[in-house]
Amino acid sequence: MKFKRQRSQEVGVDLTPLIDVVFLLLIFFMVSTTFTRESHLKVDLPEASGNPAESEVRQVDVVVNAEGQYYVNDKALINNQRETLQRAVSELTGDDTSLPFIITADASTPHQYVVRAMDVAGRLGFSKLSITTERDGDEG
Repeated sequence: MKFKRQRSQEVGVDLTPLIDVVFLLLIFFMVSTTFTRESHLKVDLPEASGNPAESEVRQVDVVVNAEGQYYVNDKALINNQRETLQRAVSELTGDDTSLPFIITADASTPHQYVVRAMDVAGRLGFSKLSITTERDGDEG
């Protein structure tokens, strides 16, 4: 019996679907990317004469140096006890606990003194507590 020999198909990779997928991805990324247009407007502002109004921004600045000495709004305290700090802050603010309470500490200040200042702020009822830091690279 003689069988007909089948032709063998040429083996190869069809690149058409791959190219289609690459174009679809390209279109997707082009459409989904947001382009920002910067428009520059030139504005001539009016001039005014007079003295600028001085606005007093009240806040509580507690600075702690490396030895644990407290300064409340640039006034040194006689010691670094909790009661002394609490009394100084109370005298400065009265009952106004809506003022910002800012703690600035030296990098080598013991942790205990910073926590003590945070504790005083919490006991007095301050809710706007922030701690200032220094960016890396700003140190000289």
